[in-house]
Amino acid sequence: MTSSPLKIGFVGLGIMGAPMAGQLIKAGHQLFVYTRGKLPAAIAESSATKCLSARGVAERADIIITMVPDTPDVEAALFADNGIAAGLGKGKVVVDMSSISPIATKAFAQRINTLGCDYLDAPVSGGEVGAKNATLSIMVGGPEAAFERVRPLFELMGKNITRVGGNGDGQTAKVANQIIVALNIEAVAEALLFAAKAGADPARVRQALMGGFASSKILEVHGERMVKRTFDPGFRIELHQKDLNLALSSARALGVSLPNTATAQELFNSCVAHGGRAWDHSAMVKALEKLANFEIGQAVS
Repeated sequence: MTSSPLKIGFVGLGIMGAPMAGQLIKAGHQLFVYTRGKLPAAIAESSATKCLSARGVAERADIIITMVPDTPDVEAALFADNGIAAGLGKGKVVVDMSSISPIATKAFAQRINTLGCDYLDAPVSGGEVGAKNATLSIMVGGPEAAFERVRPLFELMGKNITRVGGNGDGQTAKVANQIIVALNIEAVAEALLFAAKAGADPARVRQALMGGFASSKILEVHGERMVKRTFDPGFRIELHQKDLNLALSSARALGVSLPNTATAQELFNSCVAHGGRAWDHSAMVKALEKLANFEIGQAVS
């Protein structure tokens, strides 16, 4: 428990939000919560106070955290009639930990700043396991003073906490993360498909590559998924599609070409067309297998 419990608001208690809020409750902070769906049992049975609206959360808390699915959801949580902005008072801090548009984030921050409040964008990486184990990577954009004020809360939810820069820079870092992950999945999928089609054992090829310059977390974890055909989701394709949409739309606005990101998105689109919206994102390999008319696990004659 921290030495001085804070009044914290938490809006959005889904797969990620609920365990993140739970870490703050466990540390002894006073939480005021609101979620559109059913309140998770762990939160309902805790010391948290349930509010009837996001506005009610903001009226009672000094630091308000949002953790919702997408850009329109954040906008609604902040600026709807009974949203967070309607309940803010000067000196409060709004922290958006969702993964959303960097460009929209800058606009949201400006609107919150006009109310005399600070705004931090602080998207996370690490998934549900990271949220439950308090090992999330947290990428933060916003004023340094606000970051230092909220840092003790970040440290309760994650391990790798970095202030990247000003508002929007945290979201930019998260989009960059998702570009790298998608392109690495595509690279591993192509390599293992090539090896298998050429007659080599893809499991042994993966093992050999793990000791060299091609080694990566994606090769280690998702390469094994591809070989063993275990595509139950750790991170669903539809969620990675959302993140790559952010990358491509932001790149278009910036006048930047991201050709390989676009290709990765098209491969995800192919998976979805074959019923794979909820497959793990490592199942991108299935789109390449369709093009090759060959599966990595297929016996070679």
